[in-house]
Amino acid sequence: MAKQKSTTHYMGVLTLALVTVAALFSLSGLTENAVYGFSSIFFYAAAGILFFIPIALCSAFLATRFPTGGVNVWVREAFGKKWGLLAIWLQWIQSLTLYMTILSFAAATLAFAVDPSLAENNLYVLAVILIIFWGVTLINFRGMKLSTKLSTYGVMLGTLFPGALLILLSLLWLFQGNPIEINISLDAIIPEFHGLNSLVLAIGGIVLYAGIEMSAAHITRLRDPSSQYPRAIFLAAGISLAAFILGSLAIAMVVPEAEISLVAGIMEAFTVLLSYYSFSWFIPVVLILMVAGTIAGINTWIAGPSRGILKVARQGSLPPIFQKVNKNDMPTTVLIIQGIVVTILGAVFMLMPNVSDSFWILTAMTAQFYLAMYLLLFAATIYHAHKSPATRKKGLFTMPGGKIGVWIVAGVGFITSFAAILLGFFPPSQEAAVSPELYVGILLSGLIVVIAIPLIIYHLRKPGWVAKGKVEGEY
Repeated sequence: MAKQKSTTHYMGVLTLALVTVAALFSLSGLTENAVYGFSSIFFYAAAGILFFIPIALCSAFLATRFPTGGVNVWVREAFGKKWGLLAIWLQWIQSLTLYMTILSFAAATLAFAVDPSLAENNLYVLAVILIIFWGVTLINFRGMKLSTKLSTYGVMLGTLFPGALLILLSLLWLFQGNPIEINISLDAIIPEFHGLNSLVLAIGGIVLYAGIEMSAAHITRLRDPSSQYPRAIFLAAGISLAAFILGSLAIAMVVPEAEISLVAGIMEAFTVLLSYYSFSWFIPVVLILMVAGTIAGINTWIAGPSRGILKVARQGSLPPIFQKVNKNDMPTTVLIIQGIVVTILGAVFMLMPNVSDSFWILTAMTAQFYLAMYLLLFAATIYHAHKSPATRKKGLFTMPGGKIGVWIVAGVGFITSFAAILLGFFPPSQEAAVSPELYVGILLSGLIVVIAIPLIIYHLRKPGWVAKGKVEGEY
């Protein structure tokens, strides 16, 4: 009898590396490290070594042991359903605050088509955020097929092309001997320390690397995960590092540090570069592409975390209202709740003195929610390493160094995440319009409320919340 051929479509190291880079790279986060000039290299590299690589390796370790689950399953199997719910809840909520920061970037970009001063108008930014977010939400009601097509072309044209153009124009500017706004030297790589407040914006570099655990979903499509996955991740880390550094430096070289807007910095750089090379007419084109890319990015991820919430709801960890889906099998109730939360978060833009302060507070909140989730992920990695017998079974990813390697890698990630959470409570020196007391109060109360809600709901859960006729493995 002839041996049946495998139908598995395997990925190569380069393919997985490029898929990972495409999922991580975003134009909206480049300005946060641009204010550090040439020393942004230091912050990106540190975030890559202390955060990006530990997440990637720990995700590979967990994904090969629990191939049908994500962070909810990884944490649940270590510490129980309550903490698995908290993990997926944090991942979901951080996505909502992340949408706010990305859409404020889109609003600032769009402002350059009408009046650049609108980029600092709270009401305008809020209106654009709500219109785009609710519009994308309605698109997702129609199912994943249309959503996927819009995302694929939008990200290529609206993120990758403008990013490459910005880097190429800045390199041309540099090689032609034009004046630049930063000091390029080996000494300038090491940042000047003026207190913790001067380093806070570096958290933005960590947020750019967040989400790498999603790449672990492809690990079963590798022929030899133990060797191929680390190679792909290190390659992705190198490509991402180069893209992030060159993108931030492109902005820093042509826009004075004091004038870099956290939400409009990239368009400020494009305006300078395209105007200098007599391509001012192309600014509206870049603008439209970048807005389209931002919308595509939101569209790509808007349904992902919501389906994770749907899964834990069907398992009985959340009330039945979270289980409702429409004829296209989309979690409509969760999507509507997302929209309501984003609308409420929009009030931040009305309370803050300016858009940059609002942007950073939302960025800091996003980072703290996500980092809290990563604390659970790293702890779960250590737990599973000790619970499971040491094995080199085919298909399982083995951490370099065995259990000691797990402690080192997960430990570094845990400490980095915890330190970044604490650092986030210091208001950045670049944004002084908000009092330190109000800044800390907003972040601390937000973190406490977001963590408390799922724990309280889980405490009040009822047996009737479990979806009838369903089993956990089906979702």
